[in-house]
Amino acid sequence: STTKHEAANFERWRIRHADMLGHVDTRQKEIFNIEEDDEAEEDVIPEELLEAVELLDRNLYEVPQILSDSLQDLDQLAEFLNELRQFKPAHDDKLRALIELLKTDPVLKKHKVMIFSEFMTTARYLATELEKAGIKGIDQIDSATKRRGDVIRQFAPYYNGMTSQALADKNLSETRVLIATDVLSEGLNLQDATRLINYDLHWNPVRLMQRIGRVDRRMNPEIEKKLVKDHPEVIAIRGTVEYWNFLPPGELDELLNLYKKVSNKTLLISKTLGIEGKKLLKPDDDFAALRDFDHAYEGEPTSLETMHLEYQRLLAVHPDLPARLEALPGRVFSGKAHLQPGTQAVFFCFALPGKDATVTDAETDADAWTVAAGRTEWLLLDLQTGNISSDAAGIDAIIHCEPETPRRCEVAQPTLVEARNKVEKHLKNGYFRQVQAPVGVGPVLVAWMELN
Repeated sequence: STTKHEAANFERWRIRHADMLGHVDTRQKEIFNIEEDDEAEEDVIPEELLEAVELLDRNLYEVPQILSDSLQDLDQLAEFLNELRQFKPAHDDKLRALIELLKTDPVLKKHKVMIFSEFMTTARYLATELEKAGIKGIDQIDSATKRRGDVIRQFAPYYNGMTSQALADKNLSETRVLIATDVLSEGLNLQDATRLINYDLHWNPVRLMQRIGRVDRRMNPEIEKKLVKDHPEVIAIRGTVEYWNFLPPGELDELLNLYKKVSNKTLLISKTLGIEGKKLLKPDDDFAALRDFDHAYEGEPTSLETMHLEYQRLLAVHPDLPARLEALPGRVFSGKAHLQPGTQAVFFCFALPGKDATVTDAETDADAWTVAAGRTEWLLLDLQTGNISSDAAGIDAIIHCEPETPRRCEVAQPTLVEARNKVEKHLKNGYFRQVQAPVGVGPVLVAWMELN
């Protein structure tokens, strides 16, 4: 901002959001323990760097547009921050789940545990809230912690040259719950503890392995003998390591794809380096779910690519196929034998409308939502378990038919109606809630099939 008008625009923005800016400043001081009389932190861009900057010709750029866009971005950030001000720890389901785990798990409620967070602010927030919740023996460490050696010894005295008694002799309390950022993720002996919680799922599986490696390390027989002698209550858990991962809720993970991203990297590392990563994230993890990534990495088509290629081959052999498909009635229904004997399921193909940005003359919000602007969803409802799968490749293997495949329909009509209602409710609570579809917009059934 170099003109009076530009500077005035920004100043008006600051005045309009003064309350929010004051709140942010207060929160920063609370989180980073900054006293009112502390010297202000250095500017992000030091003065000497500004002096060395070569000024560009304003006439070469749309400066008014750039500044206008920047103020709009600041407005959006302010809106986010004002929304966040409404949230309190009491609204934090993830924190509640952690507290519940630490208070009810038979091991975690009385033995040592490490809690890892990717973020300094989260680690400090957890320390404060867990203490408020009545959990004893908490300490916290991050990149700004200056007494790092003391923190480590108070949590893991035996594997760092001390004992519980030696700590007591120095009037130091022993830590039972240590909350840390990844500053402690490698190169330290913390195997006084055998339990670990990943409060944040790091995108890098190597970092997850390093975290687990803090407690899953080679044990020293002499140190173990001393530790168990002083603390006979830990005999049952020595030599075993357990850890918990807080994964994003399903709706959020669909947006982030975090679990898939970490899983794919885990598979690649495991294959390349021979590191076992089978149970890195979930107890029931296996490599079958990650095989697509492996195929893509080695140049082979993924399951979905194989399905598309097969469809292209069908089109080449039957060029009239698209017209034949278009001529089929809506909600076309069929049935066949299930691959697994004794199993009943119903397959659904739905068209999910999306908002068409080109529709500008719609009389109602719902009129702007069209099937052409949306996407298609395959779902499989297991009638025994009630589970709903959206794995297209897995569904394809089950519904796949040849011209000579016998038609087999045995499910009672009321059961089919109930199944359809359940799947449509699943879509309304999932996809349509995420896209904030207006009333009147819902899934369009294209085809379905029962499997017996």
